[in-house]
Amino acid sequence: MIRRLTLAAFVLLLAPVSLVAQDADSLLRKVDDHYNHLSSLRTRYTEHYAGMGMDRTESGTLLLKKPGRMRWNYDQPEGKVFLLDGKFAWFYTPGDAQAQRVPARQLDDLRSPLRFLLGHTQLKKELGGVTVTNDSHGIHIAGVPVGMEQRMKLLTLDVTSAGAIEHMKIEEIDGSITEFVFTGMEENVPVRESDFTFTPPAGVAVVDGLPPI
Repeated sequence: MIRRLTLAAFVLLLAPVSLVAQDADSLLRKVDDHYNHLSSLRTRYTEHYAGMGMDRTESGTLLLKKPGRMRWNYDQPEGKVFLLDGKFAWFYTPGDAQAQRVPARQLDDLRSPLRFLLGHTQLKKELGGVTVTNDSHGIHIAGVPVGMEQRMKLLTLDVTSAGAIEHMKIEEIDGSITEFVFTGMEENVPVRESDFTFTPPAGVAVVDGLPPI
């Protein structure tokens, strides 16, 4: 009798853990499914960076297209561009004499976690030590992007009940924090290949190098 009671108690203790794990998996799949059914996305963003003695806020429009294309057009500061054409990442700020070019496979930029939206998303595999919570404000996902452990301490995603990411917070090892807020999201919008082609302004040289922060 005691043995049966002990076994029953053990099963009851395991049940909540199992249910929590299943719930977390279903919430992750909701985000995966949302983005895996998209071909393109346009959204407004506000970016705030605090660290290394700096505190700045920038904004603009983000355009994503599968496979592997991303364009951040800044209006504050006006004309700044970060572009991923599938092969290279390009960085340019008006007034600079040079535009930076980095092979996409070598990209170590704080905007790069959003690249998982450009392929076949599997957040459970993309994030190490992932945790998931769900409340009246939506879904909250936290973890460290695989391959960025040397730079990033934690990535937190705040997601709507429909599975759309509306806030991203990045905490770096050095204590710096970058946050992105996304608004006015438009899904499966028409885009052109030229939207993801970088042409340097006249007189601006293209150099291979490391992306700026």
